[in-house]
Amino acid sequence: MSARLATLAAAAAFIALGLGSGCAWSPAPAPLPSAASPAVGTAQRHMVAAANPLATEAGLRVLRAGGSAVDAAVAVQMVLTLVEPQSSGIGGGTFLMHWDGRRLAAYDGRETAPAAATPKLLLRPDGTPMTVTEAAVGGRAVGVPGTVRLMEQAHRLHGVLPWARLFEPAIELAEAGFAVSPRLHAQLAAETAMRGQPAAAAFYYRPDGQPWPVGHVLRNPALGAILRAIAQRGSAAFYEGPVAADLVRRVRSHPDNPGVMTVDDLRGYRVEVREPICTDWRRYRVCGFPPPSSGHLTVMQMLGMGEHIGWGERPVEGGRPGVEFLHRYTEAARLAFADRAQYVGDPAFVPAPGGDWRTLLAPDYLRARAALIGPQAMKSAPAGLPPGVSRTAWAPQPAQPEYGTSHVSVVDAQGRAVSMTTTIEAVWGSRQLADGGTGLPGGYLLNNELTDFSASPADAQGRPIANRVEPGKRPRSSMSPTLVFDRASGALVMSAGSPGGAAIIHFTAKTLLGALAFELPLQQAVDLPNFGTLGGPVQLEKGRFEPATLQALQARGHVVSETEMTSGLQAIRRSATGWVGAADPRREGVALGD
Repeated sequence: MSARLATLAAAAAFIALGLGSGCAWSPAPAPLPSAASPAVGTAQRHMVAAANPLATEAGLRVLRAGGSAVDAAVAVQMVLTLVEPQSSGIGGGTFLMHWDGRRLAAYDGRETAPAAATPKLLLRPDGTPMTVTEAAVGGRAVGVPGTVRLMEQAHRLHGVLPWARLFEPAIELAEAGFAVSPRLHAQLAAETAMRGQPAAAAFYYRPDGQPWPVGHVLRNPALGAILRAIAQRGSAAFYEGPVAADLVRRVRSHPDNPGVMTVDDLRGYRVEVREPICTDWRRYRVCGFPPPSSGHLTVMQMLGMGEHIGWGERPVEGGRPGVEFLHRYTEAARLAFADRAQYVGDPAFVPAPGGDWRTLLAPDYLRARAALIGPQAMKSAPAGLPPGVSRTAWAPQPAQPEYGTSHVSVVDAQGRAVSMTTTIEAVWGSRQLADGGTGLPGGYLLNNELTDFSASPADAQGRPIANRVEPGKRPRSSMSPTLVFDRASGALVMSAGSPGGAAIIHFTAKTLLGALAFELPLQQAVDLPNFGTLGGPVQLEKGRFEPATLQALQARGHVVSETEMTSGLQAIRRSATGWVGAADPRREGVALGD
């Protein structure tokens, strides 16, 4: 049995036990379709796509009960906190794009640096930058979480069902238990740092140090109690009182790598409501998140440059991206990532170039950038000078790893839509499991989001880096929740996004190109082999490209690296009869609807 089928089977077993229909307010859920069912991923009225079948089912039950897209997203996130704890949860942060049928809004629940954080936070005593692992494990890199407050604010504005009802599926699962999935087991088996963190190790591993096996029923009473408190008292139950005190204690008292967060940092957290950036591309209007996310700007720079240079005669050949396409795309990506490293940071601290982030997407600017792309790989890709910029005082940020996240796409029966990317940053975050002061087994994982800041605050000449650590600042992100509209009619066309650290940008761009430019069926676009660059080697998904492709790219001067590129795309697209959904086969997700 494949990992994907095993996950579906585990979800079906959960439902068969009666746990999936325990909410009195929800109709009994239909059995999950098999992987071979032709009905998978199609709907006429509403749809949810998420990274775990249990989370998708929770969202679908909310929609069947008359809930809104935001209601479903809340239910999905609470279940993901339990069943996909390595990727997202209430201890992390979230970007949520929402369409209510008339207005688009971007809700920024990104984590923030504590008030006592300084630009030297991620430096060793000798002044050299810490590695991500050095900084991440412990309390040092834990940012003030934003997910719970974002969910509450979005629900207040766009929810239909009572807040407390949305927590019932996750509470039931936490208390009754859920079957450990193949992916959860594999990531526990591969993890090393968490085994040295007592609370997390005691919960996620057996006494002999081995991870719980696939199918083991894992109960999390501490998380159930925390979710009950939030369901009853709202976000105040998380940001104040015993849950907040427990979070701060764990951050500040870590024996090897303590942080500086206080209860005042938690109490003072605020969600930012931002204006999305919408960019015309072909016959579509692509809308995404503004800074502190670099996602939309970088995706649309690459796609915009592609409109000037073209993608080659046959960009997709035999189900794989072709050599000419890969060369042109990679060169456009180098230029876009150079601008990302130079300019993008929290807009409360970093002014937009030329006074408007859209200068980075100006057609004449992208035409000039595209003109730098030739038949051979460029040796270096400098940042450009967008309109209104004659020079910059910022230093480019050195490359450093980015990880993690999960994505959720939802469309409800009234046409409201959510594209939501949510994270605790690295796989397993800071590896700190917080029980909310309950004293019960389990809890939720704390993020390590501050490692998304530049570890180096300045370059060798002393020029500051835009994405350096500063008090109250939000780290730059690659999360790319995207909603696409038809330019002529204004109708919603697609909700899409992915996890994957900085490669989120490439995974999202691949899906937009595949589905909308190359006119592939949505699932085929999601299934395409992954590719991209963060400014260095061309990265190709391991085992998905012919040796001749690697050789042809090398002949053009590219350094090529084959690597695991585990995207987790979740997408929903309008069809002639309603909606079609696609979940990435590289993870355990599923798209379900009615």
